[in-house]
Formats: sequence, C-alpha cells, structure tokens
Amino acid sequence: MASDLEKSAKEAFIDDHFELAVDLYTQAIALNPQSAELHSDRAQANIKSGNLTGAVADANKAIEFDSSLYKAYLRKGIACIKLEEYQTARATLEIGASLAPHETRFAELIKECDEKIAEETGVLPTSSLEKNITENVIPAEDVQPVSQPSNQVTVATVKPKYRHEFYQKPEEVVVTIFAKGIPAKDVNVDFGEQILSVSIDVAGEDTYHFQPRLFAKIIPEKCRFDVLSTKVEIRLAKIEPLHWTSLEFSKDSPVPQRVSGPVVLASRPSYPSSKPKRVDWDKLEAQVKKEEKEEKLDGDAALNKFFQDIYKDADEDTRRAMRKSFVESNGTVLSTNWKEVGNKKVEGSAPDGMEMKKWEF
Repeated sequence: MASDLEKSAKEAFIDDHFELAVDLYTQAIALNPQSAELHSDRAQANIKSGNLTGAVADANKAIEFDSSLYKAYLRKGIACIKLEEYQTARATLEIGASLAPHETRFAELIKECDEKIAEETGVLPTSSLEKNITENVIPAEDVQPVSQPSNQVTVATVKPKYRHEFYQKPEEVVVTIFAKGIPAKDVNVDFGEQILSVSIDVAGEDTYHFQPRLFAKIIPEKCRFDVLSTKVEIRLAKIEPLHWTSLEFSKDSPVPQRVSGPVVLASRPSYPSSKPKRVDWDKLEAQVKKEEKEEKLDGDAALNKFFQDIYKDADEDTRRAMRKSFVESNGTVLSTNWKEVGNKKVEGSAPDGMEMKKWEF
C-alpha cells in the first residue's frame, strides 16, 4: 500500500501537483514512518509547494534515518537557501558533497551560499564540515471556516496544545512554552540561524511541534533552554541588538531598530537628528492604508477583512449581534441579526466532522 501511494505521489509531482504529492507522501509515511526516502521525497515536494520549514523538517528526518542519503542534504540545503539561512545551508551542502562527489549541484549551491554570506558579512567562510543543525516541524493543519446560506457564519479553530509567549532584552529573546510536568528527556530544542525548532514527545500523546522562522537571525551556539516544572524556557542570543516587533518573521514587519536598553514597547522608527530630510509620517501612513485597502487577499486573511468591513460599516444593533454571538459561542458563530440572537444565548456550532469541547486549564 505504501509503495502504491509513493508511486502516485511521484506521478503527482511530475504533473506539477505538488500539494497533492505532499498529501500522498504523508499517507505513505504514515504506513512507513521510518523511510528516509519518503521523507526526502516529501521534502522536495514541500520545497515546490512553498512549505520550506516543512521541507527542512522532512530532510532532517531523512538524515536521521539514513545519514548517507545525499539527496536529503541537497534538499535541506536548497530549502535553507530559500529561507536565507546560508551558513546552515553551506554546512549541510558540504556534508552532502562529501557523500556524492559526482553531484555537481552541491558545488554550485555552495558557491551561491558563499556569495550570499560575503554580501552579509564581507567575509567568505572557510571550508569545513560543520556540525549539522537540525530543525523539526509538522505543518499546522488549518481548519477552514465554513459559510452557511443564512446570515450566520460558522468558524472553528484548533487550540494549540501548549501556550507560548516571549519577551526580550537588547541581547536576547526569551521564549516560554507553558507545559507542566514534562520530563526533560521528552523535550528537544534545536537552533538554526533563523529557525527555532521545538518538539515535545510525551508517550501516549500527540507530538507537539513549534517551529517558527524567527524575526531576525540568532547565534545558535549561544542559545540554550531549560525544562522547568511548569514550562520550557528558551533563550535566543540575538546576532544584533535589534528590537523584535514579533517573534516570527514576516515580510510586512517594519525595519528593526537597534536598542541599547531593556525593550518595553515598540515605537515609531527614529533617525539621527542630523538627517537633513524629515519623514512625512502622515503621508507614509496614508500610503500604507491605501496599499492595504487595494491589497487582494485570500483565504483566512480575506475572511477576516470581510468581517472587519462588516463591523466597521454596521449599525449598533448589528455590532451588538456580532459581539454577543461570537463571545457566547466561543468564537464559532458570528451573527449580524440582533433580533435573532438578542433574547437568547447563542450556542456553539462546529462544522461537520468536528465537535465542540471545553478546554480545561
């Protein structure tokens, strides 16, 4: 059965149906979870479908199961280059090149890494088979909202297994994952140039994975973590004393600013007083708002904007209906009809195939 799924996955990949290929490889891996070849092939499909952190995780698994599989190093290297993790990519590609001297792509990609590293640092790295840094991730399965013909929209969300938060100092970021009574042996944390990889694998429970691409680069060898009785505390050493406006990288994040003291709140960018040209913040803000308005969204982003537009332009009764239905249904129902929901409690409603559960803390 696994071989049939693998064959179908390869055919889907050849036909450029990369997401279907990922799904078929996932089914095959469920039947043969320790297959290095399957994880390596899914890494390739993930690269093509744009899931780069998933590709890194698959390549790491393939290397774990078969450290001589040069294709896994090649695919991890490609994914890391696309993630702009050039040091990690170069170290990985050098290992792969030593396993497959005939494969010319390693030399080409290593040269690309050298050029990118030189652009960033002004110094070419020395050749060495550095210790490979592993990252683990399982792509989150998003639960899609379901629209109904009536004026109610049902939305279901999946609650993360563990809650996390972060704070920062000029030289480090501290990430806290609130997990009570977890044995230290069940916690694995790896650090990349700009990837944090956390997995908590407790016997009898689903494995928890948390692998964000970080807001900025870190120094992996200076990072550390501690497993305490109520939490996992992770300390990330910043490569530069920049203020992180979020934990995770986003193309929409503002340009980070250097900081010299404890960070409390994000502030508007400031510039040296000697700068001759002043920034017209009102004009800049108007331009940003114009771009946001004209931006074409899809998926969850489009749905959220749709709700925001309804709320912004609605009368008071409609707003009251939206607030009341959303709160009383624990976020699963959004109604705009005050006459319908005003005199009764709105019960939660889950889509087909799901059920409502109360979470205990």
